[in-house]
Amino acid sequence: MKVLLCAINAKYIHSNLAVLSLRAYSREAAKKAGWEVVIKEYTINHYEEDILQDVYKEKADIVVFSCYIWNISMVYSICENLKLTASKTEIWLGGPEVSYDSRAVLEEHPEISLVMMGEGEKTFSMLLSGKNKEEIPGIAWRKEGGKQIGIHQPEGLLSMDDLPFVYEDMEGMEHKIVYYESSRGCPFSCSYCLSSIDKTVRLRSLELVKKELDFFLEKKVPQVKFVDRTFNCNRNYSRAIWQYLLEHDNGVTNFHFEVSADLIEEEDLEIMKKMRPGLIQLEIGVQSTYEPTIREIRRTMNLNKLKDRVKRIKAMGNIHQHLDLIAGLPLENLPTFIQSFHEVYQMEPDQLQLGFLKVLKGSYMEEKAKDYGLVYHKKPVYEVLFTNWMSYEDILLLKNVEEMVEVYYNSAQFRYSLRYLMHFVKEPFSFFQMLGEYYEGHGLKDRKHNRVSRYEILLDFAREAGLGEEAVLREILTYDLYLRENIKSRPDWAKDLKEWKKAYIEFFKEKGEAVLQTEDYDSRKAARMCHIEACSFDVEKTAQTGKQTGESCQVLFDYEHRNPLTMDARVMKIHPEA
Repeated sequence: MKVLLCAINAKYIHSNLAVLSLRAYSREAAKKAGWEVVIKEYTINHYEEDILQDVYKEKADIVVFSCYIWNISMVYSICENLKLTASKTEIWLGGPEVSYDSRAVLEEHPEISLVMMGEGEKTFSMLLSGKNKEEIPGIAWRKEGGKQIGIHQPEGLLSMDDLPFVYEDMEGMEHKIVYYESSRGCPFSCSYCLSSIDKTVRLRSLELVKKELDFFLEKKVPQVKFVDRTFNCNRNYSRAIWQYLLEHDNGVTNFHFEVSADLIEEEDLEIMKKMRPGLIQLEIGVQSTYEPTIREIRRTMNLNKLKDRVKRIKAMGNIHQHLDLIAGLPLENLPTFIQSFHEVYQMEPDQLQLGFLKVLKGSYMEEKAKDYGLVYHKKPVYEVLFTNWMSYEDILLLKNVEEMVEVYYNSAQFRYSLRYLMHFVKEPFSFFQMLGEYYEGHGLKDRKHNRVSRYEILLDFAREAGLGEEAVLREILTYDLYLRENIKSRPDWAKDLKEWKKAYIEFFKEKGEAVLQTEDYDSRKAARMCHIEACSFDVEKTAQTGKQTGESCQVLFDYEHRNPLTMDARVMKIHPEA
């Protein structure tokens, strides 16, 4: 007998912790009952027909899908056709997207036999053991020939120490983010989030966590993402883990944490400032800085303390910070959201995620939707269309801004160009708004653009909008381009370097070894792995002040030595002679 656990992830680099946990927890029960448990992972970018064919060929007796807002439409479509092609196969669902309306799922989708609600590990294990469904908590199922629906609500919560470690080896995970869970539940009550339903925070014992972190460190996994909803809600616990990672750093692995910045204390900062650049990264949900909105969504946040912590961590220069905003929250209109945007932008995060409210099933936000005039897509991903305070036109404007922020800010490929251009606009939001309107007005929005063309578009936009001095911006754009890209085909808009070509060749032959200080130096290889740019001024100071500053200089970009946080090339000023 075979059970097939199917995960349809949002991206190829993602993995699915849920199906791994189901298999690991049920291993003994499955073995005793004679079940073979197989995992298959796909992405939403696969063709449905390809997934259907692959699932069908497994010839499983039971197929279980892990359901989320990003894959549920595809899951339902596949399930409908799977039942047509494999009528004897039972189809089960689990996950947050089906946990809170399981009766409706079974009523609307006759091909589904059973829904697991809430935490699924123990439930799945009991199902495989052959236990009578009437005795199993946390399921909704068809009984008496499918004419009636039975529902047993979940009972109790699992101890985190009862969950087995899901990774036996890292085969097949070489190019994926590895997800890890050290806690479940959240002490906060944010109305848009399902985690607030389970306020009982359960921690995995530190002894187990340290042992499992050793596994990742030994395997030199590139990135481990903790899925804990508020990792540092227990300060002593999170601090102990951060201290352990500091002491056992393998020089490779990056650990991602979702935290409340205002809960970070001095002791945490002391640990963080000693960390290798890139050892950890932090995702910080700001969501809004508008106080009435913060209160209305029942969020706990000390904004002044959050700003202080973000500023101090940024000053360390060794930790990537990702800050989130949510558009469409109650009481927040376009002007107050723009203010939230500016306050977060001024914190200079490495990434600023401008997201849109998604009204999740079972959340308090769903209950209050009518009161807020909250209208949202009725199909996944249930994203906001408009509210009493924000119109659909406002949402569309923010969508444009979001795209420009993603391309030009979050990519970190235009750092000095943006810093320079911001001196010539009223405030950052209006810059991204104007840039988005330029894309729309020139038919650029729906086209595919390579990286170099994005620089040219920004140059054309600034020229048309009258922002800054074109000659200065050209050099700053060139600097930004070569800071990240070792391109050998020079863009047309960059100034000609022919007069320096001979001097640069001689530099790598005669001075390169002393400047680069690399072992087994080879001048030809060095020339390939570096770029030298002739600058008419100090680019970084000019971007900072908005005025052409500093004397002309030669800048070498070394691509073999990159900043692990930004991936910028190492930069050195040199003195070849023309």
